[in-house]
Amino acid sequence: MPRNSPSLDRATPDRIAEAALRLVDESGPGALTFRALAARLGISLASLQRRCTDLAGLLDLCTDHLAARLPEIEPGTDWAEATETRFTALYRLLSAHPGLVALRGARPWLGPNLLARLVEPQLADSLAAGMTHREAITVYRRIYLLTLGSASFVDHRDPRATQALTRTALASLDPADHPALTGDVAAILPVLTDHEVYYGALRQLVTAADPARAARPSTPTDGKSGPTA
Repeated sequence: MPRNSPSLDRATPDRIAEAALRLVDESGPGALTFRALAARLGISLASLQRRCTDLAGLLDLCTDHLAARLPEIEPGTDWAEATETRFTALYRLLSAHPGLVALRGARPWLGPNLLARLVEPQLADSLAAGMTHREAITVYRRIYLLTLGSASFVDHRDPRATQALTRTALASLDPADHPALTGDVAAILPVLTDHEVYYGALRQLVTAADPARAARPSTPTDGKSGPTA
């Protein structure tokens, strides 16, 4: 029987994903090549390619490796609490690895761990709370796209650099043409990298979609009960 290659034994999916993520986090998306990753792992290029045949497969491996860190929510947890917990955790994972987000682009974020820890339980919770399948997937997509977009467009690991670039861009504008943008730069800049922008938007979407909130009877504004004339 052929013996297992020591190189292949070292190239476990978890080791490959961790090394790839470190490489991207340290040196940027452009640094992720099979040759550079194989060198970092101390394995042959052929061994790495046996595990991940192409870049798409490597990115899928990294994504699902991260998804394994998403929390498992206790059954019976309030829908709004469970939803906010899941997507907050996803946002924090994505924000910590902006290079991976940039590399994946519009590719679907699918994989066993992501499906098992985010998509399936979120949809199941929504159905159990009384939503139709269409309502459940619509709510999921709204919050998912908010999360992915919020993590994609700002590198939250270096807020000073992000604010400095924006400050330079705003300084080049003519205040006469852009009075709103240039009127209070000091107020604008911190908001660009404030995580609360995402958290606030997430809470708004969750509150608006909460089946428990929709099921509550409305309270008459004049303090009277029953139909009005």
